[in-house]
Amino acid sequence: MNFVSIRIITADVARLVDFYERVTGAAANWATEDFAEVRTASATLAIAGTRTVPLFAPGSAHPADNRTVILEFLVDDVDRAYRNLTEVVPEFVNEPTTMPWGNRSLLFRDPDGNLVNLFTPVTPAAIEKFGG
Repeated sequence: MNFVSIRIITADVARLVDFYERVTGAAANWATEDFAEVRTASATLAIAGTRTVPLFAPGSAHPADNRTVILEFLVDDVDRAYRNLTEVVPEFVNEPTTMPWGNRSLLFRDPDGNLVNLFTPVTPAAIEKFGG
């Protein structure tokens, strides 16, 4: 089995796609007006509108209702990313902080309130873990 992607259900696909294009620097691939994918070298973030939910099971997903998942992106320099995103991010949860496990992390919310963590490994063990 291979983990392929994570999908966010949103009431405003264009707004969320624009946000993640700006955060990641990757252009989205649009399949329909209700579905796009932002692909990075190691994972895909799928963004789908509420009209796609009934295709799976009506009422099974609700936009802007996540309080458990954190989307994580490895970046070269989390402090630079923070400076570059100050005009883009609606809510920073914290400023860049070095965590006990060796990553320097920046936590913020996307326009739907989903948590996003950008991180850079800074200790030798964390750098080795992520192939730095």
